[in-house]
Amino acid sequence: MEIEKATRILIYSHAFLGGIALFSGMVSLIAKKGKTIHRKSGKVFLFSMLSSALTALIISVLPNHESAFLFSIGVFSSYLILTGYRAISYKSKNVNLTIDKIISWTMIVLAFLMMFYNPIFNNKVNIVLTVFGIVGLFLSIRDLILYKNIERLTAGWLKLHLGKMIGGYISATTAFVVVNDFFPSFYGWFIPGIIGGFYITYWMNKLKSKA
Repeated sequence: MEIEKATRILIYSHAFLGGIALFSGMVSLIAKKGKTIHRKSGKVFLFSMLSSALTALIISVLPNHESAFLFSIGVFSSYLILTGYRAISYKSKNVNLTIDKIISWTMIVLAFLMMFYNPIFNNKVNIVLTVFGIVGLFLSIRDLILYKNIERLTAGWLKLHLGKMIGGYISATTAFVVVNDFFPSFYGWFIPGIIGGFYITYWMNKLKSKA
């Protein structure tokens, strides 16, 4: 009974923090980039999103609440948000990449677990875990390769920052839409990503034209 009570508190906390993340993330997306509102709302998004993801990870492994979807979203969104925020520091050519490499290697280990845990121990494939694992593996390996080229890393810090942070927001929105059944069938899995993809493309093209 005490465990269920604690679990409910975690669920309410997760929902509350997720709501703050969605709102602050939207403000950060709309606000002019680099200005005070963008920076402050971005930090609120960072901390509320990471806290929401942490509670999601805890809930996803509790008895009677096991959820591959919640676990995947928690891991993947945390990776995107952390690396997206870290990208700001790439403006300096003297940046210490130790933390970044730890994050990427951690994602690689978790990606392999997500892809192969169920096939090995349960003799079945979980599509959600597998897809998120493959994408996380691809992105983290790409990051490790990029860390070897400081010039390219410094030149592309803003693209990395925007792409990863918007990707984290897409993950949060997808989780919200899927859990609340906003769209019929499987459409909720794709609609936030499609809209977010257009937004990312818009910013990438805008940065390219400025360059």
